[in-house]
Amino acid sequence: MRVTARSLVAIAACVFWLAGCDKTSQQFDLASGDGGMMANPPAPGTEPETTATITNATLVPAGSVELENAAADGLVGSNQNDDLNLGKRHFRERDYGLAERYFRRAVEMSPRDAEAWIGLAASYDRLKRFDHADRAYKQAIVILGPTPEILNNQGYSYLLRGDYKRARAKLYEARAKDPASSRIQNNIALLEESLRRGKGVEAN
Repeated sequence: MRVTARSLVAIAACVFWLAGCDKTSQQFDLASGDGGMMANPPAPGTEPETTATITNATLVPAGSVELENAAADGLVGSNQNDDLNLGKRHFRERDYGLAERYFRRAVEMSPRDAEAWIGLAASYDRLKRFDHADRAYKQAIVILGPTPEILNNQGYSYLLRGDYKRARAKLYEARAKDPASSRIQNNIALLEESLRRGKGVEAN
């Protein structure tokens, strides 16, 4: 079979035309986004950056390895608008109903957060829901043990109930653990005054 010069020119023209069509279709895919190709693909092995916010860091005893690691990881000092800090704010403002709500949410999210349990118990005391306060103090003791702060709060709780015998036992136990605490001393003075007057302590 003989191939003429005219046939060779026609074949060459077809090849160049097909090459031009392929380039045009590739550019269309990139522009429209319908194709499987990606302009400027990420380098192999790279991943999108993500951020995470950790709140409600668990309260642990001072000097523990957990606390040192938490501080190193930036876990200490949580969001001022998290449940624990909102509970503290409302407690300071004497809005004990809202304080109870936020402390309760805090312990639901972080059951090992002893600070939230103590705040919850104190809120229950002010709301005169003493059975709930007892359970919350018990949870805090499971986590931290009978610290002077918890014993002092329990003593004050019994003062609010007019149970002077238990109040004295808790407050004296707290003073034995922390003799320099002015808060414990003040509550003991309040106990003695209540005994002298024969009246219980009013929640404020």
